Amino acid sequence: MLVGAHVGVAGGYPEAVDYASSVGCECMQIFCKSPRQWHARPLNPHVAVRFRERLTERGMGPVLVHTAYLINLGSADAALWQRSIDALADELQRSAALGANAVVTHVGTAWGDDVGASASRIASAVDRTWERAQPVSVRLLLENTAAAGTTFGDGPDELGAILERLSVADGVGVCLDTCHAHAAGWDLSQPGSWTALVDAFESCCGIPVEAVHANDCAFPAGQHRDRHAWIGDGTIGYAGFAQVMTDARLVGIPVITEMPGEVPLKDAENLRRLKQLRDASEEPGPSF
Repeated sequence: MLVGAHVGVAGGYPEAVDYASSVGCECMQIFCKSPRQWHARPLNPHVAVRFRERLTERGMGPVLVHTAYLINLGSADAALWQRSIDALADELQRSAALGANAVVTHVGTAWGDDVGASASRIASAVDRTWERAQPVSVRLLLENTAAAGTTFGDGPDELGAILERLSVADGVGVCLDTCHAHAAGWDLSQPGSWTALVDAFESCCGIPVEAVHANDCAFPAGQHRDRHAWIGDGTIGYAGFAQVMTDARLVGIPVITEMPGEVPLKDAENLRRLKQLRDASEEPGPSF
């Protein structure tokens, strides 16, 4: 597997690749616009070309784009639902222009109390998004949630329910966030828990997990609190991430950290810990 981090683009897209390379990223994740705004100025095509060239120059692996937090594909509000479809289509097009491999999105809130109705509402939004965004070669990955509040997509069953209702299933997959899964009730600190979780995703979704957000969790399993911690410092712990990083099914896929803290230390240190777990069986202690 390839390890990388979510990196900022405030200093420029090509410069983000330079930063990612400097902290040891083998792959990377970015925002292609502000995550807290609906709209953004059109992407400068010259900047997009320079970004793609820099990726090649640096030998960077897969690039993921995380969508804006405002998107809610399950909203019961017709205007918000349509606005979310438009925004996601725009992000797919921007990401394709940047040469990204996949776009990762949260699916939004439940539509009523029925899982099937919520899954159908979200699947319809994804189908409409796909139709509007074409032609793009980028994949869309649905991310699991921490099962907090009214959010939908907390695990294999709910994401699988969306996927089985899609008309565009060939273009859509799953990104598994470790902190979210742990917070939702899958205790990833326990032996065999990671294997069981991935097995459940493959069974319910009918496809392998295509990307992982590797984040430790600051709170115990099952508390539905999405608070990221550094690798090994949270309640998943080094033993939990050793299961992740030695899973043969993850070979070749991007594993991305999304950490709090100061750059570049937070990225360089967490990538170092994941690489050491990937490459050896010993627990990596802090290097600072």
